Amino acid sequence: MSPFSGAVTHAAEAAPAVTAATGTFQLIWLLIALPLVGAAILLLAGRRTDKWGHWLGLLASTASFVVAVLLFVAMLGQSDDQRTQVQHLFNWIAVGTFDVPVDLRLDQLSMTFVLLITGVGSLIHLYSVGYMSHDRDRRRFFGYLNLFVASMLLLVLADNYLLLYVGWEGVGLASYLLIGFWFFKDSAAVASKKAFVVNRVGDVGLSLAIMLMFVTFGSVSFEGVLGSASKGSQQSMTWIGLALLLAACGKSAQFPLQSWLLDAMEGPTPVSALIHAATMVTAGVYLIVRSGAIFDASLPARNAVIVVGAITLLMGAIIGCAKDDIKKALAGSTMSQIGYMILAAGLGPVGYAFAIFHLLLHGFFKADMFLGAGSVMHGMNDGVNMRRYGALRTVMKVTWITFMMGWLAILGIPPFSGFYSKDKIIEAAWSVSPVAGLVTLVGAGITAFYMTRLFAMTFHGEARWTDDVHPHESPWIMMFPIAILALLSAVAGFILNLNNAFVDWLKPVTGLEEPQLPFSSAVLPIAAIILVLIGAVLAWIPYATRAVPEVAPAGNLLTRAARADLYGDAANEAVFMRPGQYLTRWLVWFDNRVVDGVVNGTAATIGGLSGRARRLQTGFARSYALSMLGGAALVAAALVLVRL
Repeated sequence: MSPFSGAVTHAAEAAPAVTAATGTFQLIWLLIALPLVGAAILLLAGRRTDKWGHWLGLLASTASFVVAVLLFVAMLGQSDDQRTQVQHLFNWIAVGTFDVPVDLRLDQLSMTFVLLITGVGSLIHLYSVGYMSHDRDRRRFFGYLNLFVASMLLLVLADNYLLLYVGWEGVGLASYLLIGFWFFKDSAAVASKKAFVVNRVGDVGLSLAIMLMFVTFGSVSFEGVLGSASKGSQQSMTWIGLALLLAACGKSAQFPLQSWLLDAMEGPTPVSALIHAATMVTAGVYLIVRSGAIFDASLPARNAVIVVGAITLLMGAIIGCAKDDIKKALAGSTMSQIGYMILAAGLGPVGYAFAIFHLLLHGFFKADMFLGAGSVMHGMNDGVNMRRYGALRTVMKVTWITFMMGWLAILGIPPFSGFYSKDKIIEAAWSVSPVAGLVTLVGAGITAFYMTRLFAMTFHGEARWTDDVHPHESPWIMMFPIAILALLSAVAGFILNLNNAFVDWLKPVTGLEEPQLPFSSAVLPIAAIILVLIGAVLAWIPYATRAVPEVAPAGNLLTRAARADLYGDAANEAVFMRPGQYLTRWLVWFDNRVVDGVVNGTAATIGGLSGRARRLQTGFARSYALSMLGGAALVAAALVLVRL
């Protein structure tokens, strides 16, 4: 029996009622339209918008956030069973029984993402005004940011899987453009191409899932698919679930499609905060939770989600322990934290709400730390090597304090935000499987080690920067968004956990089952805190109280493997790239020698025979007469032989 096996349960007894959007809810389309129009103006109007384009980009994102707040307030005024609002915009595809409208769904789940995307997105837009102030292509950068926000909003607001796929592809395109924004750098161009290719593998999974949905249910709408999932065969649900998991692995950088995320740090730091911390990499979590009815109908698919999340959780944490590049260390952390969310989503109704809870809070504290890393880089001449940092708390006090808030939140130190969501995931994991529970606990300890290592190497210990570097605090336009995110990292978890407010908010959409533990529920938080403190101390002593060498020592086998991203690229090269190259070369040889050989050989044979036959046609009557005489002689000879 699988170590993750358990009873299959369904997300909700009955789907919440769907209400046609009226009143304030008729503004749903503006959420997407505002940043989309901003992107169109900035990308199509050209350099004539350079002087004010960044402010237009900020205005478009902020206006979308204002609309989101209005919709949120209106939703609070509705009863739980009336909060799912669907706005029909127009009919899109109608071919036979394949009918796909452009409908937008706003419910508690999508509302959570809308507030996160527009709220954190607007703060990152504001930060970018300062961070990109000296870039001559700043207007284009803001156009790409607006395009990303619009695509991500379409992804989470779509009311059917095909429209979700459009947003999914838009997010992939915007990510490619933003990672490769400084395309004149070879490393950025290669990183963007790598992200694009790896994500296309995941996109194949989503496209196959959509096709299987239509074959199985005759529909690709959420109502048509999720409402009938419990009636489908387990085999069909398993294949659809695995295809959706493949899609989630690509977009959320989960094993085995995790290799692109670390290289994606080549993009500007605001890109890392927006796409690779707060929003894009969470799209896979959203897809699985939104499709919960499919996974509830297939235990193998749910187990696969748990396994993928557990592996990635540990992989990202181990990689983060060995990185000296501050952004890549945070990227390894993102892999690990998304692994927590994916694992929680695989637990079913006992974990769906907690996966989204951690996703929301992670968006706050990880964006805080990514933007904090950008502030450090701003003061360190864009240097990213933490071995050249140290003692920055003495010259960048605001950055140090705000970064500390994110550090304490990700460690899960009460009352900071991560404590409330991560401990809930650990508890839910133990209630389903001791193996999954142990992985989450070990992951918490490793997280404390690598994040304390990062914090200590950057802000504590002795100063290790060179004479040409003059660390200084960033301007207010960069520090204000960081301060807001730091405040949210400190208090959002506590506020949203009061009376289980956030979990109860999501319950009508995700369902909820209380974890059933074989021991006291007080044991796990205590064990987690102990492991976190041990991990933090093990990192603090060598990196904050002792001299940190400017060149990393060789290290043991595991350290060398972690520096090489646990050989993810080497595995992809050996398993996919090299065999693909050999296959391509063989196909070229087969085409040239066999396919073209047969065609060219046939043509040459016919041509040769034709040339020889042509010699018999001389045009001289005497030659034809001689041929006739010779033929008559042969016939006569044959007749004589027959008679004999």
